[in-house]
Amino acid sequence: MANNDEITTSSHASPAVNHESISRAKQRIKDGLATRRSWRVMFDLHSTGLPHGVSDVFSRIKTNLAYFRSNYAIVILNVIFFSLIWHPTSLIVFTGLVFLWIFLYFLRDVPLKVFRFQIDDRAVLIGLSVITIVLLLLTNATFNIVAALMAGAVLVLIHAVIRKTDDLFLDEEAATTETSGLTSHPSS
Repeated sequence: MANNDEITTSSHASPAVNHESISRAKQRIKDGLATRRSWRVMFDLHSTGLPHGVSDVFSRIKTNLAYFRSNYAIVILNVIFFSLIWHPTSLIVFTGLVFLWIFLYFLRDVPLKVFRFQIDDRAVLIGLSVITIVLLLLTNATFNIVAALMAGAVLVLIHAVIRKTDDLFLDEEAATTETSGLTSHPSS
């Protein structure tokens, strides 16, 4: 038998942390959350007041829904989350759906394209909402989900009606055009 005085060690270097990909992920999160308006602006008490008429009500609802769209989605998702605390199966399904929301709606930095057609942000919002509701209703927590949706809708509508729109500025494209949600021009 040969006696080896050498001790062989296998030093596996720990995987190097790719700082570039981490910083890209952080930037993508920041950019994704940039579509969300500041909560301070949303709940500015100096910008609240009762509307002057029915046309003012509808004008405020339309403007505030467009301006605070991401914030309202977060509010409704939180209301649904808290309504599902005592339904673990529904909560697990909802958690998976939240990841879909995060990656397909909140953190998406390029327009969503399906079969070379660009999908509008509003269509993604509606599609994710329908998928979320349908999948949650399949988990037998129907009463909680319907009650949460109603409560969330009431909260959003109350805010949209009492929040003045004088200090809100939409980009020109969103303010002047009403898109159908599905762009019919194929993208290259």
